[in-house]
Amino acid sequence: MAGGTWNQTDLPVLPGFYMAFRSAAAAAVQTGERGIVILPVKAHWGPVKAFAEITSEADIAKVYSTDESGGATAAAALRLALMGGASKVLAYRLSDGTDAKASKVLKDTAGTPVDVLKLEAKLSGARGNNFKVTVQANPADAGKRDIKLYEGTTLLRTFTFADGSVQAAVDAVNQDAANIWVTASKVAAGSGSLAPVSGVALTGGASGIAGIVNADYVDALSAFETQSFNTIALDGVSDAQLHASLVAWVARIRGEGHGVIAVLGGSLSDDKAADAVGKAAQRSASFNHEGVVNVGTGAVLGGTEYSSAQLAAYVAGLIAGQPLNASTTYASTPFQDVVRRWTRSEQEQAVRGGVFLLVHDGRMVKALRGVNSLVSLSAGQNAAWKKIRTIRVLDSVNGDLQRTAEDQYIGKVNNTEEGRLALIGACKQYMAGLAQAGVIEATGYDVAVDASVPAAADQVFLKWEARLTDVVEQIFGTFIVQ
Repeated sequence: MAGGTWNQTDLPVLPGFYMAFRSAAAAAVQTGERGIVILPVKAHWGPVKAFAEITSEADIAKVYSTDESGGATAAAALRLALMGGASKVLAYRLSDGTDAKASKVLKDTAGTPVDVLKLEAKLSGARGNNFKVTVQANPADAGKRDIKLYEGTTLLRTFTFADGSVQAAVDAVNQDAANIWVTASKVAAGSGSLAPVSGVALTGGASGIAGIVNADYVDALSAFETQSFNTIALDGVSDAQLHASLVAWVARIRGEGHGVIAVLGGSLSDDKAADAVGKAAQRSASFNHEGVVNVGTGAVLGGTEYSSAQLAAYVAGLIAGQPLNASTTYASTPFQDVVRRWTRSEQEQAVRGGVFLLVHDGRMVKALRGVNSLVSLSAGQNAAWKKIRTIRVLDSVNGDLQRTAEDQYIGKVNNTEEGRLALIGACKQYMAGLAQAGVIEATGYDVAVDASVPAAADQVFLKWEARLTDVVEQIFGTFIVQ
């Protein structure tokens, strides 16, 4: 779909819905909807360079693996995003190209055994090396045999088949709808009967993690553009060059109408440094974009320290999962502590410097203030652009109205007075819903044809006026003592 921003001196060519936001005009979209996070991950199992929808911790174990050794990041990153409040995480497993499937070839019972059946993991990764196979007689039927598949000592599945037929064994494995672990193929007929084995392991599985470089992440961004999502984070990566590539990508696709927010962070050593506030502020200054949030501190959960780069997944879930009439300011978190407690002056410096900070207030860990990394305002922006809530509302209105325009108006409604009134009426009705939800002020909003811009026969220029609501973030009182 075509869309994005527009300016009068360089009008877009493609048909579509284009919105230009200015500091005196803003609107919003559906409220109360939990959003979608997209995450590149490294894992010992799972589809490679493909998306998997994760909505629960059970999905993480089923689709990927809970193994966090050897550089695997899927379990931690996905868990943090779900803890933040995302309704769904689109996970994308990276690989350096060396990933491979584990396998094992079984022999028959002939005098000189020959290879007859090959079991191969359905997916590549080192997890497959933990699969073990036992072939034995079926205890209930002497004419049948069992292939038992284990992961470690846990029995995953038992495949029962008629003894004397390799093909029957293949069919038992491949036709089992509940089997998500291995496939079978016939190598040779042999004697037809599988030789008994006990706990033999599949081998050769490789995860393709060690050689993953920035280019693999950058390549994944092209795939991400085909998906619909609200926020994006990396899986704990704090590399400055990769951050720069992601920020440039976000700036580009936001200009093309994809309202996404990226959440990034730094290393654990930076989070703990004496000058952590300076390092975090420097990151924000380098990002300096309303579509990028910079997390400034790491946190502790269950005795494990997570860097701010790792916490980016949690914050991405928090931002995506909140309703539009809520704010991340003072949002409580499940963390027990932060890796470094900042002083009040450091906290003030963080807020002024566009750093999203988690703080321990003596009782709990919570978000300090819902700010993005925008430090220097551009033309048409005001201080509201520095708030995450404002950007989420603007992004939502852009996406929602773009879909509505494409589905119901562009190419379908005549550009007549009647057609324009129908379009304006629908827009006003939409804004009334936003006002009722408390996303914009209930009075003073309007939609009208913008007569100040010359329009061709197939163009309509609209002018939106609305005042975004905000949450109470500061309370000032004067106590008079008599």
